[in-house]
Amino acid sequence: MKELLELAIQYRASDLHLTVSSKPTLRIDGNLTPVEELKPLSPKEVEGYLDEIANPERREAYNKHHELDFAYSIPGLTRCRVNVLQQRSSVSIAIRLIPFGIPTIENLNLPAICKRLILRPSGLILMTGPTGSGKSSTIAAMIEHLNVTKACNVITIEDPIEFVYSNKLSLILQRDIGEDTDSFGSALMHALRHDPDVIVLGEIRDLDTMTIAVRAAETGHLVLGTLHTIDASQTINRIVDMFPGLQQDQIRNQLSLVLSAIVCQTLVPRADGVGRVPACEIMIANMPIRNTIREGRIHQLYSIIQVSKKEGMQTLNQALADLLVKGTISEEQAFLRTNMLEELRGIYESYKH
Repeated sequence: MKELLELAIQYRASDLHLTVSSKPTLRIDGNLTPVEELKPLSPKEVEGYLDEIANPERREAYNKHHELDFAYSIPGLTRCRVNVLQQRSSVSIAIRLIPFGIPTIENLNLPAICKRLILRPSGLILMTGPTGSGKSSTIAAMIEHLNVTKACNVITIEDPIEFVYSNKLSLILQRDIGEDTDSFGSALMHALRHDPDVIVLGEIRDLDTMTIAVRAAETGHLVLGTLHTIDASQTINRIVDMFPGLQQDQIRNQLSLVLSAIVCQTLVPRADGVGRVPACEIMIANMPIRNTIREGRIHQLYSIIQVSKKEGMQTLNQALADLLVKGTISEEQAFLRTNMLEELRGIYESYKH
C-alpha cells in the first residue's frame, strides 16, 4: 500500500481505486487513469490491501456490514480517507489522498469572499457540489483562515477526519464519527454544550442533523456544512424536502433568517493541463434572497444572484466566463459544465469587451 500511495503522490492523484480484475487506478485531475505497468488485481490481493490498512475492529465491521469508512495515514507520506464496499461478492477500495498541510484560500484560487464569510459571527454556510468537487478542501481553507485570524472555539464533526488542524489563534476540536461519537446528530447536540463559536459538519445527511444545524445557527453559532447539490436553488429545495409537508413553511421561514451563504463548487481542468481550478456559484443571503426563500419563490433565486455581483454573488456561468477571460480554463471545458450554453457565451462576450 505504501508503494501504491507513493505512486499516487508522484502522479498528483486525488484518489486511488483498488478493484478486483482491474489494474490499480488513479484519479488525476478528475480523470481515471489505470497504472499500466501493474497487472489487474485478484480478489486475494485486494483483500490483502484491506487487511494491511484496516485494524481488526474495522475488518470485523466490514465483514458485518460490507461497507466501511475510515481514516488511514502513513507518517511523513500522506493521510487518506478510505471507503470500502462489497461489489459482486468482492472487496473494492477507494482511497482519497489528503495533504498533511492545510490549503489556503489563495492557493485553492477560491473567491475572496470566502474570507469574509468565515469571519461572520453566526449563521448557516452551506458548501455544495458533487463528490470530488473540493468541498472539504474549501472548508478546510476557510477554517484555517479563521484559525490564523480570530480566537474561536471550533468543533468539527467528520466521517472520517480529513485535514488535521494545529491550534493557532483558535481552539479546534475534531470528532470522528465511529471513533469519537456515534452519529452526526448526537455529536452536534453535544457540541452545542461545549461552548462552541463555530461548528463544522462534514456532511448534513438527514432530517435530524439539518434540524439541529438550523437550531444551532438560530442560537448564535456559525455552522458550516456540506450537501451534494449542484446549485443554490436545488440546495434550498433539498433542505425543504427533508421535512414533512406540514413543516415546510416553517423551515423556509427559519432558513430565510439563519442562512448566511451557499457556495456551490465544481472543479474545472486548467487550460495549461496542470491541475484544476474551482468555479463557484455564490449566493449570499441579502434581503431579497431572504424574502424569496420565505415566500417559496425558489425559482427566482438565480435571477437575484445574476444581478448581485457587487455584493459578492455570482452564478456558475459568471464564474466560468471570468475564468475564460483570464485564460485559466478552455472554452471546451467551460461549455461542458453549463446547462445554459447560450447564456455563458453571452456573458463571456460581454466580459471580453
